[in-house]
Amino acid sequence: MKCDKYDMKYYENNLYAKGIKLIAGIDEAGRGPLAGPVVAAAVILPEDYINDQINDSKKLSEKKRNELYKIIYDNALSIGIGIISNDRIDEINIYEATKEAMLSAIDDLKTKPQYILIDAMKLETNIPFQSIIKGDMKSQSIAAASIIAKVTRDRIMYKLHEEYPMYGFNNNKGYGTKEHIAAIKKYGIINEHRKSFGPVSESLKKNIIKD
Repeated sequence: MKCDKYDMKYYENNLYAKGIKLIAGIDEAGRGPLAGPVVAAAVILPEDYINDQINDSKKLSEKKRNELYKIIYDNALSIGIGIISNDRIDEINIYEATKEAMLSAIDDLKTKPQYILIDAMKLETNIPFQSIIKGDMKSQSIAAASIIAKVTRDRIMYKLHEEYPMYGFNNNKGYGTKEHIAAIKKYGIINEHRKSFGPVSESLKKNIIKD
C-alpha cells in the first residue's frame, strides 16, 4: 500500500494498513468572518477512493468546489455537518465554537468513524484522532471536508444576501472587506453579525443596529 508522505492519502493509507477502515476527515469554514455561522464538515470516504482534484477548498475556484461538492456527496460513505450560529460564537468565542461545530459534525455522521483526521484542532472526543497542521493540503479526507464545509457555508451566506443585499454577502461571505465594513458603518449591523468581532462591536457602541 502506497504511503508516500507527499500523497494526499498518506495519513489514510497508514491507518488502513493498521486495519482502520472508517476514517473521518474534519475541517471548518468561517472562523474569520464578521457575520454568519461557523460550519464544520466530517467526511468518511471509501478506502479505495482517490480523486486528485480534491484539495484545500481555498485553492479551488467556486465552480470547482461546487462540482466536487456533488462528487464527494455521491461517493462518500457518510457526511456530517455542524453549524454554530453567530450568537453562540459570541457566547463562547470562535475557537470553542469551531470545536463545537466539529463535534456536531461528527455526531451528524450516520456511520461512526474509527479514527478522525482533523485540520489543526484538538477535540474532546473518545474517538482516536490526529490533528494535522495544514491538513486540508495533506489529507484527501480533510480536504473533502473543507470543500463540504465551505460550499455549505457559502450557500447560507447567499441566502442571507437575498435578505440583506447591501452588505454584499454574495461576494464577501461575511468577511471584513472594505465594502462590508463600509456597509456596517452606513447601515449598522444585523442579527447575523458577530457582536464580539471588532468592527461589529464598534458599531454596537454607537448603537447602530438594523432591525
